[in-house]
Amino acid sequence: MKKIVLCISLVVFMVGTSLAQDFEFSSDQIDLKFERFVLPNGLTLLVHEDHKAPIAAVNVWYHVGSKNEKLGKSGFAHLFEHLMFNGSENFNDDYFQALERIGGTDLNGTTNSDRTNYFQNVPTSALDQVLFLESDRMGHLLGAIDQAKLDEQRGVVQNEKRQGENQPYGKQWELLTKAMYPKGHPYSWTVIGEMEDLNAASLEDVQEWFKAYYGAANAVIAIAGDVDPQDVHKKVLDYFGDIPSGPTVMRQEVNIPEKVTDSYQVYEDRVPEARILLAWNTPEFGNQEDIHFDLISAILTSGKNSRLYKRLVYDEQLASSVVSFQSSSEIASNFITWANVKPGGDAERVQEIMEEELAKLIKDGPTEKELKRVKASYFSSFIKGLERIGGFGGVSDILASNQTYFGDAGYYKTVLKYVEDATIADVQATAKKWLTKGKHVLLCKPFPEYTVTESSVDRSKLPEVGEAKSSVFPELQRDKLSNGLNIVLAKRTGVPTVVMNLMFDAGYKTDYLSSPGTAALAMNLLDEGTKELNSLEINERLQLLGASLYSYSNQDNSNVYLNTLKPSLNASIDLFADVVLNPAFPEKEFIRLKEEQINTINQEKSQPVSMALRVMNKYLYGEGHPYSNPYTGTGYVETVNKLTKSDVEAFYKTWIRPNNATLVVTGDVEMKDLKNKLEKAFGKWKKATVPTINFETPKVNSKNTLYLMDRPESEQSVILAGHLTEKYGDVSQIALEQMVSILGGDFTSRINMNLREDKHWAYGASGFVMGAKAERPFIMYAPVQTDKSAESVTELRKEIAEFISTRPVTQEELDKVKTNQILSLPGQWETNSAVNQSIVNIVKYNLSDDYYQTYDSNVRNLSLDEVRSVSKKVVQPEKVNWFMVGDRAKIAENLDALGFDAIIEIDADGNPKMPAVKTNTTDIKN
Repeated sequence: MKKIVLCISLVVFMVGTSLAQDFEFSSDQIDLKFERFVLPNGLTLLVHEDHKAPIAAVNVWYHVGSKNEKLGKSGFAHLFEHLMFNGSENFNDDYFQALERIGGTDLNGTTNSDRTNYFQNVPTSALDQVLFLESDRMGHLLGAIDQAKLDEQRGVVQNEKRQGENQPYGKQWELLTKAMYPKGHPYSWTVIGEMEDLNAASLEDVQEWFKAYYGAANAVIAIAGDVDPQDVHKKVLDYFGDIPSGPTVMRQEVNIPEKVTDSYQVYEDRVPEARILLAWNTPEFGNQEDIHFDLISAILTSGKNSRLYKRLVYDEQLASSVVSFQSSSEIASNFITWANVKPGGDAERVQEIMEEELAKLIKDGPTEKELKRVKASYFSSFIKGLERIGGFGGVSDILASNQTYFGDAGYYKTVLKYVEDATIADVQATAKKWLTKGKHVLLCKPFPEYTVTESSVDRSKLPEVGEAKSSVFPELQRDKLSNGLNIVLAKRTGVPTVVMNLMFDAGYKTDYLSSPGTAALAMNLLDEGTKELNSLEINERLQLLGASLYSYSNQDNSNVYLNTLKPSLNASIDLFADVVLNPAFPEKEFIRLKEEQINTINQEKSQPVSMALRVMNKYLYGEGHPYSNPYTGTGYVETVNKLTKSDVEAFYKTWIRPNNATLVVTGDVEMKDLKNKLEKAFGKWKKATVPTINFETPKVNSKNTLYLMDRPESEQSVILAGHLTEKYGDVSQIALEQMVSILGGDFTSRINMNLREDKHWAYGASGFVMGAKAERPFIMYAPVQTDKSAESVTELRKEIAEFISTRPVTQEELDKVKTNQILSLPGQWETNSAVNQSIVNIVKYNLSDDYYQTYDSNVRNLSLDEVRSVSKKVVQPEKVNWFMVGDRAKIAENLDALGFDAIIEIDADGNPKMPAVKTNTTDIKN
């Protein structure tokens, strides 16, 4: 046994000698002797002899941490660690008291994202007692955990969380965690968890956690000190051998999120100094590059000669302290560096210097002297840790951690070899590879000192609103590819996103030439796989590019939408083109989406509003019209059931053609560059003849008719009422929009103020004109309490009748909605996506390119006469048909008194359930 101690001492002596003579280190000189045993139940035991003192270190590691939690269940691993100290079935007392009674030291338990460990040093004479206690809580715990203990430790943990966040800069870890990892990533929540998740933790949750992760096969015990390995093995087998292995634990694969661009975040805290923090996603724990980052960290901030310390603290004295470290974790890591800025200092300048020094390291690498220095420090720290048998960095900790993470207690040799072999070029390459990717910048500012000043504001009245500035809409540029694909570009600088919407003149209206539901299913399937990529691979590439892409149809168009970042535009266009030009229409995805669409139809047929929307077009437009199918576009169960993959492919071949498309682009890109990129990506796409959609005059055979849909036990009746009105552009759209706002579009509109604010019969009611290329529905919408169904019809009739007769639009009403519209325009076009959608309207309705550039002035100059004139054209009470979804048994009795020409009860697909019922009858029968 003395030989082992001598071996370690010899290493220390040799390292010391090599330092003095500037010799190279050799990892082979460090050999930590241990014996490894695996019990029949899968428990791994590691034993190291060290007889310098009559003590033993017992270190138990469970391979479970916060990354094993699920969304909504954060904090479980750490909460359970606390519960492990509160007694087990055969020792139902506080664990700390037991250890204190036997002279335990270095006693604690910790949890991180990847593991939970429990450790203590005790006199060798007390080893049996510690093994009894550890084995009892590993194998015999659940009977001792009750609601009282759970509530007690939940409170302790929550106060620990509050205490941590109450410390200066305490909020940075939660902010950093959420910034570095996307939602759902195993590291996207903090180890201590969310308050609401901790509150929701139940006794059953805790028990399931124990059963899932605290089995013997998921644990490692490292025992070091004045012990004999065979004797320890016998004891551990005796105490732990009867504990079940537990279920198999699935290990998560390496998952390092790709940050394409920098992100920036500012928060305030009660701190004396500002702190600027930079963080990057880096390789997982134990990777060779992970070890390089330990050296990089030391080069930057370890010692007075380190680069950031010397520059910021010692020479320029802009910062009071600098820190950097590699926060290593099992499936991904973070490299973090921060500087505390001296009071009154310039945080921006400090950040500039930090980035300058990092850039120098990336460009030139470390010096030979620096690398030798940090290597010496690394080896020295490791060897000093070997002096201790327990605690963090001690012998038992080294053995247990390496066995847990790498399945090899001797993996520390690999790590030391990585350090020893690291060259200037290696460190430089690692820094260049990872520190040139997107980083997160987190700035903590001290709470400012606030004071109040005297005010001269007259609060007896509202201040007058100043003259609104005119909104600005970008100019449009147009071009065309050689294959006929139209391009419309709105160049906007200063925003890092680029939005593309590829519009095809197709949509649900084409279903009348094929089968209801075809357009919806075909476009839903389009982005589910290409000839080279499956759906999951497409999604993964989008995430790596910081992009989103989806395909869909609406009534008049089928679209493929892309929102991406400017730095990844080229790769995003390539993926966009692959999805559009090379769809595979996988059979598996076709079946899945077809089933989903049928489920959606069934859901629509159970929801009051969608029930009405599904049948409305059938009666407003008449059979055979391109718009006569369900407005939702999903079709009917029987029609979707019959759809085949060939139908979807036929839709694609028929409608998805360059000469039937316009690509609307918004972002910081030049037309010349854009066209070149698009010609390269889409230029080989072939033209084809596209069918013509004929919008014949709608065949409306009814007016003043109520179409009733029975929905038993409904708490409300949903009313949709309306008629068709002029096409987009046949009346002044600007006047129409203001008219709609007054009648039913705004919260303070006439319809809403009547049914909600005055009568209290509805939570909200409105009126609007729906968008369409042909004749459009003018609609009133009101979900009302059941016992006021008939009365609500009367009020709606009154509102539209008076709107064009005794109570036309007033100047006051018009001024209010005009002002609101003008003031809201700048916010309406804040994002590239919003601008893109407005351009889509220009293309869809064939508006002039300057439509939105002149929109502001056209709204300002709109007259009362224009609005009243449009009102009389659009609002025609005598043409209104009514659709009502409600509990027929409760509402039918009062409906025949409303003077409808007919009441027709229809099913969820719009089919009449009986002949029309005249309103002079007293009952409605099936």
